[in-house]
Amino acid sequence: MQQLPKSLSDKLAQRDQTGTLRELPSALVQVDFTSNDYLGLSQNAAIYNAAHQHLTTKYEIANGATGSRLISGNYSLYEETENYIAQFHQAETALVFNSGYDANIGFFSSVPQKEDVILYDALIHASVRDGIRLSNALAYRFAHNDMEALQKMIERYRDKAHEIYVVTESVFSMDGDSPDMQLLMCCTNYKNVHLIIDEAHALGVMGSGGKGLVQHYGLENYVFARIITFGKGLGCHGAAVLGSKTLSEYLINFARSFIYTTGLPPHALATILQAYKHLKQEEANRNKLLKNIAFFREEARRLNLPFIPSTSAIHCIIIAGNEKVKHTAKQILQKGYEVKAILSPTVQAGQERLRFCLHSYNTAPQISGVLKVLKEALTA
Repeated sequence: MQQLPKSLSDKLAQRDQTGTLRELPSALVQVDFTSNDYLGLSQNAAIYNAAHQHLTTKYEIANGATGSRLISGNYSLYEETENYIAQFHQAETALVFNSGYDANIGFFSSVPQKEDVILYDALIHASVRDGIRLSNALAYRFAHNDMEALQKMIERYRDKAHEIYVVTESVFSMDGDSPDMQLLMCCTNYKNVHLIIDEAHALGVMGSGGKGLVQHYGLENYVFARIITFGKGLGCHGAAVLGSKTLSEYLINFARSFIYTTGLPPHALATILQAYKHLKQEEANRNKLLKNIAFFREEARRLNLPFIPSTSAIHCIIIAGNEKVKHTAKQILQKGYEVKAILSPTVQAGQERLRFCLHSYNTAPQISGVLKVLKEALTA
């Protein structure tokens, strides 16, 4: 077979030489401090069985959607699932996409127009950045979670842009922190400013019933769109854009990642629906997760480990240098704990870190153990 062109092979070699080459990891076999399965729902037998029963009793068995939703793939389970999600999140509509990446690509490549401006948090997710690159709008970043800087940028562009789209996350995937949601809403005092919040790492975990931080603060009516994903707190796959009926209609007509892809298979939709219905039974697990978060923070303080401040399930400690952070992760793995090393260029050079993802199923001895191993690795 034909080999990779030399120019591409050289790029791989350069990654290898600089310690930034990405490789697929093996399946998790150690204590999990790395997955996004915060509540353990990916392994929940009740959800699996309920999804199978719902699918086989209400719908004809099918292994695939058979086409895009605009051709043959818009089976009735889509409508049932989207209606349930919209009601759950107190939104006019929910439009399901095949993934969070697809949702952000589709939204930001189609909604902001040439005369518009996008203002985005400096640490916004890569999928949002990629969607912005496909947009015809001008885009500017503001300092991470700096509401004063955002306010100044809005003042600078509000008379120059037709519409301004402000995008941030309710829980950031790399720092685990959150913006000041109340201050963030002040930017919507301007009639041409539209707020988009990615709630990927809040769904299922944060707020009453796991509904996310927007609903926790009662801010649904201030937000133009919410991006929610199901591959983290819900333990399954897919995503949705929450917003007005006209926004949903617009995305159906102009979001290319929605239009030109085969729909999700029925069993995926059934799993999403049943995972949502199961959330009401997860209060004990959510409380267990919150206790684990509090215990992790206490142990980190006791051991004088300089983690980035976070009250979410994501906790990061900066260990500058790709080789150093990879070596530290390897030391921890040898002691039986899976912790993810986040390398540049995923994060800025010098901001490489270990990311600890906490779960309801982690135990206090596991948390104490992994932090003790980290302390020993850093002081060796």
